[in-house]
Amino acid sequence: MHKYDEKQSTPDKTKPEKASVLQVAKAVFFSFIGIRKQGDLERDAARITPLQAIIGGLIGAAIFVLCILLVVRFVTG
Repeated sequence: MHKYDEKQSTPDKTKPEKASVLQVAKAVFFSFIGIRKQGDLERDAARITPLQAIIGGLIGAAIFVLCILLVVRFVTG
């Protein structure tokens, strides 16, 4: 007889739903500043797809650079 029962060996076919735009933005923001709860990190890792993370990171980086440029222009203005 097999070591594992057939019920145990079948993977769970239910996938967590995809993250919303707000959830991706929140995860990217907290990753930029370096603070995140472990539970939130695990939940985000299960829901956020790599494509969502890449696009969110690029948009977040662009917003960050634009904010820095605006501050520099304002200060040197």
